[in-house]
Amino acid sequence: MTDLPTFIAGLPKVELHVHHVGSASPRIVAELAARHEGRSPVPADPAALADYFAFRDFAHFIEVYLSVVDLIRDQDDVWLLTHEVARELARQQVRYAELTVTPYSHVHRGIPAPAFCEAIEDARKRAAADFGIELRWCFDIPGEAGLPAAEETLRISLAEKPDGLISFGLGGPEIGVPRPQFKPYFDQARAAGLRSVPHAGETTGPQTVWDALRELGAERIGHGISAAQDPELVGHLAERQIALEVCPTSNVRTRAVASLDEHPLRRLVEAGVLVTVNSDDPPMFGTTLNDEYAVAARLLDVGPEGLAALARNAVTASFLAPAGKQRIDAEIDAYLATHRG
Repeated sequence: MTDLPTFIAGLPKVELHVHHVGSASPRIVAELAARHEGRSPVPADPAALADYFAFRDFAHFIEVYLSVVDLIRDQDDVWLLTHEVARELARQQVRYAELTVTPYSHVHRGIPAPAFCEAIEDARKRAAADFGIELRWCFDIPGEAGLPAAEETLRISLAEKPDGLISFGLGGPEIGVPRPQFKPYFDQARAAGLRSVPHAGETTGPQTVWDALRELGAERIGHGISAAQDPELVGHLAERQIALEVCPTSNVRTRAVASLDEHPLRRLVEAGVLVTVNSDDPPMFGTTLNDEYAVAARLLDVGPEGLAALARNAVTASFLAPAGKQRIDAEIDAYLATHRG
């Protein structure tokens, strides 16, 4: 009988919903905090970070998240963060990841956009050489910063055009941040060839998902779990195979759902929605992508075959070129074959 944790640990994977700063390990957060000690509330002791990352609600999560963003002060900080995030993903057998990056937050804090993009691109290339992982960027608008942030995120995307940039997103709080106001920016990003991947339906209802689809041309939905409340929306997502980037532990830690047992993952999968499993801000939520696959195995009551199917879902929903998709799918199939019989 296959040991599931061991199977998950070796399963080739694709990660589609993971945030750049939110992926900083306790070791890296503590190192950055020590560099800037006295100028940040973030503890410089890795052991103290678990308490610091105990979130009361989504608003408190955003507050803490931004305090970690404040630790990224220069190009060297950006490079270190990016390279270390790639190291951690590769350690979990992630072959390809679309990392959500918020350039506005760093440019607004004084890092010039060209320097920021140069740092992430250099780290991306080094990560490919060092760890065998392929990274791509989703530049996202921090919704809490409003339309000026949307304008600047679009400007950076179109002016800098880093080689790894593949999509345009919208993160941050959903409550009080209507999706339709961002339509002009998504229209321009899509016209320039970027794919549309906004967050929606995490802490708000199904209408936010509809707005993301209709107004922002969403090709995938970040989270999207409230879609389960609307049968028409579930049918639409299933029929068109518009993927949801589901992050179960994150949803519990930010109080978007009350508990894992109440998570709608199983209902969405059984309705035929293309669901991918992701980690969101893993160290902040005390999880990893491997842990999220273990959570999914329990919620869906599946073994190796079902977990491999989830891994293939992420390949399908990715913006990787067809040859790259075929390569990772073949790797998943070969891995599964060694655990059959």
